[in-house]
Amino acid sequence: MSENRPEPPVDLGIYSRMNRRDAVDPADKIAIAVSGVWVVFCILFLALVGLGDGENLGPLRFLIVVLAVILPVALVWIAAIALKSARIVQDESERLQASMDAMRQIYIAQAQMAATTMGPNVERKIDEIVKGQKRAEHALASFVSTRSVPEPSAARPLAGVGEEGSRHEADYQPALALSTPPEAGGSPVSVEDMISAMNFPETADDVAGFASLRRALQDRRVSKLIQASQDVLTLLSQDGIYMDDLTPDRARPEIWRRFAGGERGRTIAGLGGIRDRSSLALTSARMRQDSIFRDTSHHFLRTFDKTLATVAEDLSDAEIVEMSETRTARAFMLLGRVAGMFD
Repeated sequence: MSENRPEPPVDLGIYSRMNRRDAVDPADKIAIAVSGVWVVFCILFLALVGLGDGENLGPLRFLIVVLAVILPVALVWIAAIALKSARIVQDESERLQASMDAMRQIYIAQAQMAATTMGPNVERKIDEIVKGQKRAEHALASFVSTRSVPEPSAARPLAGVGEEGSRHEADYQPALALSTPPEAGGSPVSVEDMISAMNFPETADDVAGFASLRRALQDRRVSKLIQASQDVLTLLSQDGIYMDDLTPDRARPEIWRRFAGGERGRTIAGLGGIRDRSSLALTSARMRQDSIFRDTSHHFLRTFDKTLATVAEDLSDAEIVEMSETRTARAFMLLGRVAGMFD
């Protein structure tokens, strides 16, 4: 007999709550009790007092009695229904809040899982960037330590650079990390070597590019520009911005000469030929947020400005065009536009 005993009901959450709603609600019980008391009171009252003997009321006497009995009962049931509706709304609000809390917990758990999954990939990319930066610094540091290649006799030296022939000797500053020893600072650099150095060697096997870079580093003024360019190119590469990916609009040589002559504003707006929106947005955001990047960029822009003002008169139009296509010049266009030099 004990095996046929019915099992206790299982709580089904919302379904059990709906079943409870189908049963008699406490508000219904109260309404039934109040209605019964009122009807019994009315019956006793009418049985004891009666309907009265007034003749003026006539048939309205019965209607008044009905309203006196039914109207209070109707008001009691209206209050009971309103109470039940309020309780239902409260239950639904609690269910909705519980659902939102559960969804929020699921979203937080998924976000934490995604962050945990992406963590190793991000760290690996950062390690690759750091390793690449160290390799670039090691390669550039080795330029000075290697033996210089004899300069071709056909190379035309720049009259505006070098320790003795510079027209802006007062602008010189102490040599930076990549500059050559002071005893080599007076060696003039040719136009070809300066332009090649501003573009940096293409690959590790670019023997001619390394030779031009070593000769350019023997000039203090060009060495400062190369060092400043290397710094900003390294910082830009950390955001995935590479000069080889940019295709700026080519500016006419006379615009470069105007800039070298000191003109600023819309007359030289053609120099801001970088149109890549992602590179401009990333650079602008980092310029606002990273003080080191901002200071390095401003130092590079000043160095490029002074160097161009020194050598512009010694460059032909074709050489200015060639210079504008170097990585250093593209970095100047990008940073100059972000800094508002061409507005």
